[in-house]
Amino acid sequence: MSDLQTLKLLRTLLPLFFAISAGSASWALEKASSTQPNIVFILADDVGREVLGCYGGTSYQTPHLDKLASDGIRFEHCYSMPVCHPSRTTLLSGRYPRNNGNPAWGSYPENMESNTFAQILKRAGYKTAIAGKWQLCMMDNKRDHAARLGFEQSSLFGWHEGARYHDPFIYQNGELLEGTEGKYGPDLYVDFLIDFIEKNQQGPFFAYYSMALCHDVTDDLKEPVPYGPRGRYDNFAEMADQMDEEIGRLITALDRMNLRENTLILFTTDNGTPKKSKLTYDENGKFTYENVVSEFHGKMIPGGKGDLTDWGTRVPLIANWTGNIEGNQVCDDLIDFSDFLPTFAEIASADLPEDLTLDGQSFAKRITSGIASPRQWVSAEGRGNKYFYKDHIWKLYNDGRFFNCEKDPFEKKPLNVTELEADAEASYSDLSKLISNSDEIKE
Repeated sequence: MSDLQTLKLLRTLLPLFFAISAGSASWALEKASSTQPNIVFILADDVGREVLGCYGGTSYQTPHLDKLASDGIRFEHCYSMPVCHPSRTTLLSGRYPRNNGNPAWGSYPENMESNTFAQILKRAGYKTAIAGKWQLCMMDNKRDHAARLGFEQSSLFGWHEGARYHDPFIYQNGELLEGTEGKYGPDLYVDFLIDFIEKNQQGPFFAYYSMALCHDVTDDLKEPVPYGPRGRYDNFAEMADQMDEEIGRLITALDRMNLRENTLILFTTDNGTPKKSKLTYDENGKFTYENVVSEFHGKMIPGGKGDLTDWGTRVPLIANWTGNIEGNQVCDDLIDFSDFLPTFAEIASADLPEDLTLDGQSFAKRITSGIASPRQWVSAEGRGNKYFYKDHIWKLYNDGRFFNCEKDPFEKKPLNVTELEADAEASYSDLSKLISNSDEIKE
């Protein structure tokens, strides 16, 4: 073959070679992304497990959440912190606040910003967005804060800067959103996430719906935030109904886009139900409140938010993934909020930094393969360096109080640890070692 003939042959074959290579690369990329499901993470605000019908609550209507549970997994032993800010820092970092420098209220450790679950998923190829509540800074001072922590798109109400519900005060991608007069915040947060999903439905995407509902309105502005159409603030029952409706809107959008079979939906809440909720204010700006009491398995349960009891920290957790999770599952695995970061990473086939120390343990295999979580205990903490370790039944506080939470769920009478039966004594011994190790790490 002459040099001229060889050159002609190469000119013919090279485009074909590059086309095949490009097609192979495209196929490989498509195949890789198909192994990474989309993740929709819903975190409701101030909602204990006694609120949901699927857990045995009868005071409110939660049909969309009940449907998610009946078609998926309902976890019976998920534990948050007793109030919102430490729950959120634990979720993002995979570390308990006491092991994360005890971040000041409304802050996040700067040295941990590069290793939030959003950053880890973004490095794995996910598009990331958050809408609703942030509470990790004053937004006007740090408008890029959500982006710094890994969220490429954000629509967040200003924490203690304005309203979250009617005529909401929202920073959208760092800019103050205009035209919110007469609008309802939760509608706008869901609209934002639906738009994000539509634009990124080829995936993979991570959509974090950090709900405003069912927290009541802020009370520390010069002027009280506006009422809604009822001429007062919505009460807790009305907010619970709206919470379920907004989640239903998000699910309907996923159905419309045919995304359910490649989208894992996780629902949980940041702490227990509040003890009371604001209803009105007078001409002096003084608020009136309504007590929040919910019927649960035939018993009236007052809100436990702020308490380290199960009513403040034992929260609902639902996993739903059409075609991948078998329905009507009730799971007793122990889960706490430090577990979500490693779980998201494993679901997404994302690499964890080698130098990242976590308190959490992934429960991804429970979702993907039905294999139980390895966790044998959970932990939560409150103000004043108070924390506990707990298994399914027994709970030990770092001040020495020990409870049987099945028989004494309101923790009215600590047990005498010198008179324990064998099963209680074994748990007390194991939990005591965890307390000792925690105190040694702190020192």
